[in-house]
Amino acid sequence: MRNVSRFGDWPEHVALGFVLIALAYWRGSKKWLRVFAAMILALVIAGVSARTVAIVSGRARPSVKNESVWNGPHLSSRYNAFPSGHTAATVAFFATLFFASWRLGLACFPIPLLIAASRMYVTAHYLSDVVFAAILGVLCALLSARLLSAIRNPQSEIAN
Repeated sequence: MRNVSRFGDWPEHVALGFVLIALAYWRGSKKWLRVFAAMILALVIAGVSARTVAIVSGRARPSVKNESVWNGPHLSSRYNAFPSGHTAATVAFFATLFFASWRLGLACFPIPLLIAASRMYVTAHYLSDVVFAAILGVLCALLSARLLSAIRNPQSEIAN
């Protein structure tokens, strides 16, 4: 679980996203180029959002022996438990894939589940941190898909 947690962070997801973009480009698939770009965009939005909330909330990690769980704004990673950045990023990444192709997304569903479980196993997060991060990830995936569809179909946005 420690290795899952270690390799389930955003750099590995971004690298995978760029490999997928290169494959889609090589195959000449504009649809999948957009999907994989949206996956990376969702991951970035989720990562920045989760990090901002984590700094502002200042929630101590389960491994921190402290009387107060919520401490207000903190830059120290020991007090950045809420929400889980790993979980938000991986859920955003794979939820975007799910919105593009539910079969592929469903096949990849165990990956974010495993990463979320690993974050609790290594005592980096509470269950509430992971649940909120998963919700945040899905919302970021929806936003990313909406932004990319607006770029692809600007006329449909004007009509709305």
